[in-house]
Amino acid sequence: MSNLDSSLAGHAVPKKGASQPTNNALDLIEEHILPKLDPEFLQYFADVIAKHPPAHTIPIEEVRKTPEKFQPPCALDSSTEKGVSDHVVSSQDGTSIPMRVYHPIADAQGIERPGPHPVHLNFHGGGFVLGDLNCEAGLCLMMRKAGVVVVDVNYRHCPETIWGKCIQDAWAALNWVRDEHVSLNINPFSVSIGGVSAGGHISLVLQHMARDAGIPLKLCMPTVPPTTDCLSYEYYTQSPFASFHEFHRGPVLPWKRIKYFGNQCMPQDKLPEIKKMWPDWWLSPMRAPNWSGLCDTYIRTAEVDPLRDEGEAYAMKLVASGTMVTLKRYLGCPHTFMYLDVLSQKRQWDEDSIYALKVAHGLL
Repeated sequence: MSNLDSSLAGHAVPKKGASQPTNNALDLIEEHILPKLDPEFLQYFADVIAKHPPAHTIPIEEVRKTPEKFQPPCALDSSTEKGVSDHVVSSQDGTSIPMRVYHPIADAQGIERPGPHPVHLNFHGGGFVLGDLNCEAGLCLMMRKAGVVVVDVNYRHCPETIWGKCIQDAWAALNWVRDEHVSLNINPFSVSIGGVSAGGHISLVLQHMARDAGIPLKLCMPTVPPTTDCLSYEYYTQSPFASFHEFHRGPVLPWKRIKYFGNQCMPQDKLPEIKKMWPDWWLSPMRAPNWSGLCDTYIRTAEVDPLRDEGEAYAMKLVASGTMVTLKRYLGCPHTFMYLDVLSQKRQWDEDSIYALKVAHGLL
């Protein structure tokens, strides 16, 4: 079972004009949502997701006891793959943060470039609560096909660590990559960052921090990022964005799942402490004070995702500031569609990722 597999809610009717699963699993999807979903996802929903309990009903203690049961479909142990090595970086408070480094191997034509290589830092999804070095290993193996070194960062999670340490861990990783460029055989002036969901949020914060520190970035590449402090909401109605309301009982990442993550990361009794510890815009990148001079950005959203509109609103703020922005919405897709190999839209996402990295790093 995966995080995606167990996120469901609602009631539904079949999508008109599309081949439908024959069982009643689609009755779990609300009527206004069902026609918007890709038929490939609906089949996966019926075959897999609907057969598991909703993720927000599973206590965090159970998840911690058997984390392998709750990995996304793209998870695998990549530690023994060719060109892959594990490292640690010391965060600001001295905590050791695990990282996995993926060096590019020979391409389809058998060409193996000597380097130094461009580098892309990946920050995984999981609501700032879930994830490890295996959960997005499939995505990292895919991205290195662009000819870049991929560094996957296992930042600290809540509730064991107070929210915000994840940003410090990611920042330490970015600086480590540049400091260790010789031993890693990378080009410290050809760096990009990105991530899915919570990892996308982290990359957006780092985008501003890197600008402020004079660290050049080739690209920021977040997918389905939360760009507000929605994890701190008491009710979904606090969101100003229509998609948050439209899909609050969607088949993936419903409001109850968002609230589940929020209870681990930003519980109401801890919010005053968290807000005192960190800059306000760390919680909500949309409230960043300075939008000038930011690196090129490629933001990707999913049509059937409560976070869709806030991700696209962030992109529009970048455009207004003069930043070079590419924005793509994947139609018919729920929040973590890029974890599902059975979807053609996921395969398109892979191709888009490789192409964007090649363009950003001058590898075409």
